[in-house]
Amino acid sequence: MDLTGAVGHHGDNLVEKILTVLEPLPGHVTDIQVDMLELTSLQRTPHSTNILAPGCLAQTQSPAAQALWETMLTSKHKEGVMEVRRHLVEAASKEKLPIKMGLGRVTPEQLRSYVQLFRSRPGMLESHCGVLQLGLATAQTLRHPIMPRWDACLAFERLLLQALGDSDFTAVLRQLLPLMKPRRGEDDTASGSRSREEECGPDELILLLVYLYSLADEAQPSDQDAEEEELEKLERELIGQLTLVITQEQHLSPLLQKLT
Repeated sequence: MDLTGAVGHHGDNLVEKILTVLEPLPGHVTDIQVDMLELTSLQRTPHSTNILAPGCLAQTQSPAAQALWETMLTSKHKEGVMEVRRHLVEAASKEKLPIKMGLGRVTPEQLRSYVQLFRSRPGMLESHCGVLQLGLATAQTLRHPIMPRWDACLAFERLLLQALGDSDFTAVLRQLLPLMKPRRGEDDTASGSRSREEECGPDELILLLVYLYSLADEAQPSDQDAEEEELEKLERELIGQLTLVITQEQHLSPLLQKLT
């Protein structure tokens, strides 16, 4: 059970997604890099990241940013995102910037448009730097290409957890088999199928396996001898499928490089 929280894709907290998705800040363990390019007039080039210092989440000089951070940290995802929008709107209104109010669902494009109102305005940037960095971190997380895969894994984990209460472990483990297939190439846009970003890669498959095995004791009991034989057969099949998935990947993550 101790592993469940570590490998699960939790979707209830905005900060957890930010810390998972964005690149870590060099020299830090619990902070990330925020791309600040949208607050400048620089063009995005291969060298632009070396010119501009990244932002971060640790904002100790701004009371408004500290209040926003506490809300992001303690609230559910939806409330946290709406609070980010509210703080950006308040900052723009305070500076009398021509902001277009938006209601309903908060989108990364909407947050970006609010942040970009402060572009190349040194005095305003200095006054609201903390809130702007948290706003950019939120927008960059929401539009990150890994987020559809995150949401797909979260939904599947919830289905597995529900199935464990109704079925034996082998039956639940078998539900992973359809996912154990190589991802399509980036140029493969077959209609009627999920995008590559939504498909589970080898890293996600390993995490799902660890997640499921950590909850094995929660499954319904069954015939011990019959289940052990069936489970061994299923595990050999899963190992073969997972091996195929890994060998078909063009680029292996640091985790897979260590495991292989």
